[in-house]
Amino acid sequence: MTNLLITGFPGTGKTTLIERVLDELKIEAIGFITKEIRKNGQRTGFTIETISGVKKILATKEKMNCHYRVGKYCVLLDNIDCIVQILEKEILQASYQLIIIDEIGKMELFSNNFKRFLLKNLEQKKIFGTIMMKDNAFTAKIKKRDDVNYFEINEKNREDIFEVICSSIRSNLDSIEIR
Repeated sequence: MTNLLITGFPGTGKTTLIERVLDELKIEAIGFITKEIRKNGQRTGFTIETISGVKKILATKEKMNCHYRVGKYCVLLDNIDCIVQILEKEILQASYQLIIIDEIGKMELFSNNFKRFLLKNLEQKKIFGTIMMKDNAFTAKIKKRDDVNYFEINEKNREDIFEVICSSIRSNLDSIEIR
């Protein structure tokens, strides 16, 4: 299999597409999903939650002493590193066919542990995830890798991309070793 990554503007359905693919294919996966935290209709932060159910705050607008920021958000690096540690243990202990990484973005890339984890696991050719649209040097290299196929999603093509990704994963399920 090839690593499959989705890129696109915020709100185009990247995370929803990942959830739909997992629901459709019913395959064993480890990894994480990133979701918005909303209060009174306003986005106030993001969570990062493993497929196995561990949930941490990724970033918040709350006032706090913060070393890492993306716009108005304080990024909680310790929580990213905690999730990476959990995933490293799951890779050794759990059975899985895919590693879900939602997302390879500015916030997550503050963590050297996350970058190391990502690069190591791209070698397995089992990553299905999202990647930020506007590249930096790190993400540009990932998108250029021979073992990565990436798709730009928008409102008009998201159903087509859903079908292409499901088809790609289905056709490779026989070659995906369950670990």
